[in-house]
Amino acid sequence: MKNAQSGIAILGMGTAVPPYLVDQADTARRLVDALSEKPDSARWGRRIFKQCGVQSRYTCEPNLLAEAAECRYLPSASPEAAPSTAERMGVYKRESVPLGLQAARQALSDGDVAAADVTHLITVSCTGQFLPGMDAALIRELGLSTEVTRIPLNFLGCAAGLKAIGLSRQIVAADSAAHVLVVCVELCTLHIQPSGDRDSLFAASFFGDGASACVVGAAKPFHKPIFTLGQERSVLLPDCAEEMVWEVGNHGFDLYLSPNIPKLIGDFIPAEVERLCSEEDLELWAIHPGGKGIIDILQNKFGLTDEQTAHSLGVLRDYGNVSSATILFVLNAMRLHLEESGSGPASGIALAFGPGLTAEMIKIAYVPAVLEKEREPAADGAYV
Repeated sequence: MKNAQSGIAILGMGTAVPPYLVDQADTARRLVDALSEKPDSARWGRRIFKQCGVQSRYTCEPNLLAEAAECRYLPSASPEAAPSTAERMGVYKRESVPLGLQAARQALSDGDVAAADVTHLITVSCTGQFLPGMDAALIRELGLSTEVTRIPLNFLGCAAGLKAIGLSRQIVAADSAAHVLVVCVELCTLHIQPSGDRDSLFAASFFGDGASACVVGAAKPFHKPIFTLGQERSVLLPDCAEEMVWEVGNHGFDLYLSPNIPKLIGDFIPAEVERLCSEEDLELWAIHPGGKGIIDILQNKFGLTDEQTAHSLGVLRDYGNVSSATILFVLNAMRLHLEESGSGPASGIALAFGPGLTAEMIKIAYVPAVLEKEREPAADGAYV
């Protein structure tokens, strides 16, 4: 692919999830119990939980596994019993850093990059804030230089992980010695609302918790399988500002997702992909699973095979939508599959969407491992 073989690459990746597994079927059962006095909402909630494409996800909050009468996040809870925003931010502060550290250490190890070589740290999250922030804690715990350039990307939504990757590519393009560590941590389930309205139930049906990280730098002559990074594109779709809204409320953050989002993405994104990629052949499609409807409409618009959307749907099925962290879950799963299948070089695109509506996209190319050949022992002239 033109510009994708730039020599700038995702050198290593890592992912992490909290310890509490949320089974979708069991959660739907408990939700119906919580909505026993609202049978219409219970029926709608059961249906959306079944149809959203999620089978399991993870949470940092064990109370979300409790039965309806004891769960402070489900609709059966009174507003007074539901956790306040301050309480939820306390959980975020406690749980976010260990998850970010786990993902970051995996990424550094996977990319064979020493902590001392990291020149830039981009931290990404839209589900919590505190100061001194996660960036300061990561520097301390990972042993990064205290002079590392810190770039926090806060409250930018699901597209922010891919935005960070594109920004990292720009940094390395300007300084080939740079190594950019990106760490995304999202604890989405902390913002489940004790409400039976459809907007709240829809948001509660498919978001999960997790962290992902990557290291972006100049590709080395010998390396593990990597994705090289080409040109990126960022666009704010017209007349879509009210289609995805994320605001701070008294009981966590309130999310509104319009049912029009998949259609709008289907209407606008094909032209944007063409502007970025022209007539190039795109084999790989790393689509952020912002919802099953988004994947389905892009598969239809671009005529993608089930294999091309399998990684996005697989991440949605097993982890839910982990907001900004999700795109690296998809890329990590795609890389593992390409490596295990013995794939040769392949070109493609990564896409993510967020409030605005914002679309982020970047050209990618899979490059198989290039291993240093073992040196043959030198001949001993005395015996030739």
